[in-house]
Amino acid sequence: MEYKVNDKELPASQFLSFVNQVWKGNYDLDKTSNALSKTLNITAYDKDKLVGCLRILTDGYYFGTITELLVLPEYQKMGIGSRLLELAKENTPTILYFGSQQGIEKFYEKNGCKKSLQSYLIKPV
Repeated sequence: MEYKVNDKELPASQFLSFVNQVWKGNYDLDKTSNALSKTLNITAYDKDKLVGCLRILTDGYYFGTITELLVLPEYQKMGIGSRLLELAKENTPTILYFGSQQGIEKFYEKNGCKKSLQSYLIKPV
């Protein structure tokens, strides 16, 4: 497994193909490219295949958040998500805050994450 921190070469088309295997959606290529340019992208590759990605959005001083941590279903339970989290801890300039999908909490707790703030959701109008 090859891991890349701050993977600036991650093409939006490859990321979209990957994301649609985990979170199906009708994502826009240009908007995805723009979003990827604004985050620290930590990736996991099996040869040339993108199998895991953790994205960090940060102001570099006060605040950082993990926007998502995704691993292809067939690569889960192989330590990839844990390694991506470890690399995030080693390479973030701030404390990281993030939400968790229900049922995944034990994964984060196993990896040393502490329950903190309650999260809320505001949908665009």
